[in-house]
Amino acid sequence: MTNPKLRVLGIAGSPRCGGNTDLLLEQALAGAVAAGARTRRINSRELNIAPCFHCDKCLPEGKCATDDDMQWLYQELHQTDHLILSAPIFFLGLPAQVKAMIDRCQALWVRKYLLKVTPPITTQGKRRGLYISTAGNNRPNTFQASIATVKAWFATLDIKYSAELLFAGMDTRDAVTTHPTALREAFLAGEKLVKG
Repeated sequence: MTNPKLRVLGIAGSPRCGGNTDLLLEQALAGAVAAGARTRRINSRELNIAPCFHCDKCLPEGKCATDDDMQWLYQELHQTDHLILSAPIFFLGLPAQVKAMIDRCQALWVRKYLLKVTPPITTQGKRRGLYISTAGNNRPNTFQASIATVKAWFATLDIKYSAELLFAGMDTRDAVTTHPTALREAFLAGEKLVKG
């Protein structure tokens, strides 16, 4: 039985529908449900999110002036208990759709670090985050830049970077389906995210 008060938000960060990170996110959210959570999945590729214009209009109150899908997404980010970001590696970083979303959290950064305003988080206890990523190559440090970005984003959201699942050598659309443990690992990671 799910706990209606416990929420896990999964953000699919790939511009491609049904690819490796989508499949992994699906399993991670299934694991969260198995652990008793209520989940919501958001596909970044379907959102209308402009990049941060560095207009500084967020400085007085920590509110972004750009009126697009980020306005309701801010509320989702505030209200979730735990967060899962699943995104592939593009040029050693995150896809543009995800990076735009993260950059638009500059307003939340302003609230936390400049204005010292406690975010309107309605959750109980410590929030945790899981980062899932795949890459086509097997080079050293392939995930390093994206991990640094996700950690900084999670910190701004007052979310502990609690776990990561990183799979290199996934150069075909459904490579994770032939990996011996990837999908199971994602399920268990989602379960563990909820159980703590």
